[in-house]
Amino acid sequence: MDFVSIRVITGDVNRLVGFYERVTGVQAVWGNEDFAELRTAHGTLAIGSTRTVPLFAPGSARPAENRSAILEFLVDDVDALYEKLKGVVEDFVNVPTTMPWGNRALLFRDPDGNLVNFFTPVTPAAIEKFRR
Repeated sequence: MDFVSIRVITGDVNRLVGFYERVTGVQAVWGNEDFAELRTAHGTLAIGSTRTVPLFAPGSARPAENRSAILEFLVDDVDALYEKLKGVVEDFVNVPTTMPWGNRALLFRDPDGNLVNFFTPVTPAAIEKFRR
């Protein structure tokens, strides 16, 4: 088995894709007007329209209701990125903060309220864990 992607369902695909393109610098690959992917070296963030939900099972996913998952992105310099994101992100949960497990983390919410974590390993153990 191989973990491949996370899919976020939204009522406004263009808005959410545009947001993630701006904050990650990754250009989306569009399948059609209801589905796009932001592909990185280690995983994919897929964004699908509410119109795709009935293809799986009607009512099985609802947009803008996540309060349990965090979308996490490894970044080179979370502090520098925080400065760049101030004009893009409207809802910061925290400023860059060093966590007990050795990552410097910046949490914010996307336009649908999903929690996003941009982090940079800063301790030797964390750096080794995420060595690319």
